[in-house]
Amino acid sequence: MQARFVSKILFKGELDKYSYLNKIPVVQQLKRTGELSFHSNITFLVGENGTGKSTLLEAMAVACGFNPEGGTKNFMFSTKDTHSELYEYLTIVRRSHVKWGYFLRAESFYNTLSYMDELKVQQESFHEQSHGESFISIIEEKFGGEGLYFLDEAEAALSVRHLFQLMTTIHDLAQQGSQFIIATHSPILMSIPGSVVLELSDQGVREIDYKETEHFQMSQRFYTDPERMLYYLFK
Repeated sequence: MQARFVSKILFKGELDKYSYLNKIPVVQQLKRTGELSFHSNITFLVGENGTGKSTLLEAMAVACGFNPEGGTKNFMFSTKDTHSELYEYLTIVRRSHVKWGYFLRAESFYNTLSYMDELKVQQESFHEQSHGESFISIIEEKFGGEGLYFLDEAEAALSVRHLFQLMTTIHDLAQQGSQFIIATHSPILMSIPGSVVLELSDQGVREIDYKETEHFQMSQRFYTDPERMLYYLFK
């Protein structure tokens, strides 16, 4: 299934030579190739810490008009200006106009909930729910068909049971014309049928099967023989 909204990002311009962004692998890749394509309604950005998953996701979301700290395009709050200037160098190539969407990031989720409480989005305060429960509430309240959704480490808030629930929701909404671009470390989440996994590393960006990721292989080794893994970790 073709990506409904974002088909490609183009990198244009010249970063300040002293910018820390120059050291990030995915930014180095964009500077070399000038573009990155998306051809599925569900795309996962995976890789080790520091490869630029969250930095790229944030820049794409901001370039699409979303609040840097999360929420819809109508969310105007700001607690601290910490997002990078990468979005200024990205041009988003769209296949169609986005009517609805959401940027959900684990890092500033608390601030987003506080803002939504101020707006009285629901009767019960989001802060009266557990982290995972409030996350699910956001999905039920704000996610729908034909939307564009950026998710940053969505698995951080969820139990495995709720992670499975999120997977089916993402899959169903993608079938309804929504597009998801997700930065994750979860080998469970990235196994959604029909999704594309883009691995970010020092060697660049490549499309791989989720079973080829280090996340999956290391998790598999542990679950297959936890005693052996624990032995080597703590001997």
